[in-house]
Amino acid sequence: MVNVLVTLFVCGLLIVSAAQLKDGDVPQEYLRLMGLRSLGVEFAEHFRNASLSDLDLFQPRIPSQEDLLCLADMAEFMQALTTGKLWALNMIDAWGSIPSGVLFGNQFHFGNFDECVEISKEITSSHRINGKYCFLIVPIDSWPLKIGSCFPASCSAAHMDTIIGQLMLKLFNSSTTSIRISETSCQTNESKPWNSMQIFTVVLLGLMGSIVALCTMYDYFLCQDQSQIPVAVKIFSARASSRALFRIVDSKSNPNIISCLDGIRCMSLIWVIFGHEYLLSLVAPNMNASKVVSWAVQPFSSFILHGFFSVDSFFFIGGLLVAMVALRSMEKSKGKLNVPLMYLHRFIRIVPILAVAILVYMNLMTLITDGPLASGEFHGMKECEKGWFWTLLFVQNYATSNICLDHSWYLAVDMQLYIISPLLLIALYKWGKKAAAGIVVLIVLVSSCLFATMMVNNYSMLLKNRVKSEEDVGKKLYSATHTHAAPWLIGFVFGYFLHLNRGKKFQLSRIAVWSGWTISLAMIFTSIFALYPAAQWSAPPLSTLEESFHYTLTRVAWPLVLCWIVFACMQGHGGLANSFLSSPLWQPLSRLSYSVYIWHIFFQEVNIRNLRTNTYLSDYNAMLKFWSDFGFTLLMSYVLYIIIEAPLGGLDGLLRPKRKSILADFQPHQLNDGRNLDKTEVPREAEKTAASE
Repeated sequence: MVNVLVTLFVCGLLIVSAAQLKDGDVPQEYLRLMGLRSLGVEFAEHFRNASLSDLDLFQPRIPSQEDLLCLADMAEFMQALTTGKLWALNMIDAWGSIPSGVLFGNQFHFGNFDECVEISKEITSSHRINGKYCFLIVPIDSWPLKIGSCFPASCSAAHMDTIIGQLMLKLFNSSTTSIRISETSCQTNESKPWNSMQIFTVVLLGLMGSIVALCTMYDYFLCQDQSQIPVAVKIFSARASSRALFRIVDSKSNPNIISCLDGIRCMSLIWVIFGHEYLLSLVAPNMNASKVVSWAVQPFSSFILHGFFSVDSFFFIGGLLVAMVALRSMEKSKGKLNVPLMYLHRFIRIVPILAVAILVYMNLMTLITDGPLASGEFHGMKECEKGWFWTLLFVQNYATSNICLDHSWYLAVDMQLYIISPLLLIALYKWGKKAAAGIVVLIVLVSSCLFATMMVNNYSMLLKNRVKSEEDVGKKLYSATHTHAAPWLIGFVFGYFLHLNRGKKFQLSRIAVWSGWTISLAMIFTSIFALYPAAQWSAPPLSTLEESFHYTLTRVAWPLVLCWIVFACMQGHGGLANSFLSSPLWQPLSRLSYSVYIWHIFFQEVNIRNLRTNTYLSDYNAMLKFWSDFGFTLLMSYVLYIIIEAPLGGLDGLLRPKRKSILADFQPHQLNDGRNLDKTEVPREAEKTAASE
């Protein structure tokens, strides 16, 4: 998702930058348009007393049936407008006008979408005139205005282009203003019949919801003894799933619990979602879009533009847990590793939920969005129709440039790293520290590959230098597996270190502890803010060598910081950081994190497309919108977790043999990217019985 959003943001930024005006540079088109009244009023005044011959919709060609129908409805509309009929006045009243603040970046004036599409005037028993809402595109230099317009639904954009051309000829004595109606933006109140896949998706969700509802009622009303609940009921019961989801576990009950991972995971998840929310706010119909130029060089923008470190945190946690849990299991089974079973469990955990997400995105998003912006193509929709299978095969980050469900690139990288993990686990078990040294060499190699990729292709991560194809940069630098392998491998090696030293208490001096935290904080701020001076529009550009060193080294520095944070918290040197990150309040969100990660993009895009008015871009408004959307996302993610993720996790548990396998220490939904009930367990032996209840 972030690749597409950054692409849109960069394109918009270039347009806004190009539109920054100085004295004497005001476009002539703007000066002419400022002399107009509301476009709806101009339209009404011009056509109030016009005759049919004045419309001239189809000369010199022979009119089609659609032409005649449009002409008849326009005649009825003009007559109703002359006599002051309410429905005709509503059609004019729904028009937008030249937006105020055009020189401040305001590109939109929506008019009144609902007033337009709700027009439905019965002319005869067999014919009605319905309102049709479309954007009128008014080009001003490189900054096209989009203005809401309303006219009879029987008229196409081509018909209205002819009429608008006549209006422009009258107003400006010229028809070369390039003002046109956007056909793709047109909407009416007419409901489209559902296709077979939409019906299937609704039936599937309805069936799963019904099963959960029935099992929940059986559990609540008929099962007095919770220990006697049938297994099938327990798997689908929302009551049992909610009990497991909101259960608070005392970290002191098991020394194998790494409580601070809950906080790290949740903070990283919030960072990811906030970054996506803010990027969507940047490309929203803002009335002060020109502020994007100054925002891009503010210190706060570094948290958004360098949000990829939050994803590296997930990779670090994933590698750490794979190593710790698997090595502990291999130690008990004397080196045996059931690789097919590992892959089967991972497949069951991820694929069904991802498949349902693809179904929902392809088939239901257009049904639940409604507004002036709802007609636009959902990003990734065509890619889902053409290449949804790449996403389910977890190769979309290499197989295609346009990914179905943009944020699923992370699942592909995580799965690919998980697939190679048995080789590393077997090597660690057989050769120990020698294998660990080999993995360190591998970290150096993949980091060198990232460095070479930037140098050879002359890539830049600075926004002002992003002149190369964003798809190319995103595919080779952001979504490629080797660029994120270093954080995962560092977490993997650190997991091996913790496995070797489990239960061991390290004696650290106060100077060593303070030095560790000081260096860690310095590395965090360097990773996020080091490029801030060079990001200024007036600053001299950094060389490719300097940027390559920064980008490569910070991808290693970030997981090393996390190593220290986890180590310090486990050894009792975490202080306030440990108290915050290890708070039991993080546990429910940690368990819900996979559902939140999968579904949050859906709700954010729906909310943007349902806008009826302009928005105002500011840090405060973005944060306010984030928290309101985040609350709704949590609620809907909980519902979808109950009817989709929790039952599938329960079914996966039934497939496990009684003898512990490599993944037996994982709680339901314990995956490497936050897709878990509780990923801090390494393992939580005493909690497994409670989880099954």
